[in-house]
Amino acid sequence: MLTLRNFLKEMVKRICIFCSSSDNIDKAHFDAAEKIALELTKAGYVIVCGGGSHGLMGTIIETSAKNGGYAVGVIPEFMRAVEWDSKALNELIVVDDMRERKKRMIENADAIVALAGGCGTLEELMEVITLKRLGKFTKPIIILNTNGFYNHLKAFLVKMIDENFMNKQSVDIWKFIDTPEQILDAIDNSAAWNSDAIKFAVV
Repeated sequence: MLTLRNFLKEMVKRICIFCSSSDNIDKAHFDAAEKIALELTKAGYVIVCGGGSHGLMGTIIETSAKNGGYAVGVIPEFMRAVEWDSKALNELIVVDDMRERKKRMIENADAIVALAGGCGTLEELMEVITLKRLGKFTKPIIILNTNGFYNHLKAFLVKMIDENFMNKQSVDIWKFIDTPEQILDAIDNSAAWNSDAIKFAVV
């Protein structure tokens, strides 16, 4: 039965953001995080992220809070125990481990947005790219390439396709953008992807 709660949940658009928790990175990345959070908040999206108070994650949550947005954080217990969680979140979901964290973050997401980050961000991004390639995730994956941060990843993904480690259709799995102002258009105009993608996943 479709309850009012479930109806409202389905109507709300959720954007999952992967990004750095480092405080010691170039200011350009913080500026981009603030702008992208503002763009998404103004558009009425709920932001779902790792829930940390540091780095780009903290900036996104604080920007959302200051502008009347709604931010959900998903954090494993061992991180919450050392008070890594942001106090500006509207909702905090505490999980057992990193694997469950990723699962909950992308659950019901209408798009994935990756900002600059380290190995954790890269691992999250590559997992969701893999899920999309297999048809287990079908929504847009947007990669914000601030100051060319992801140039090497972009080239490596193309190399995988060129050398037949992924098929030609895989280029539609992701979309790179250079500025936060491009985010809404990128979400709205990403190539369609179907749940039967596994049928052509093998090269």
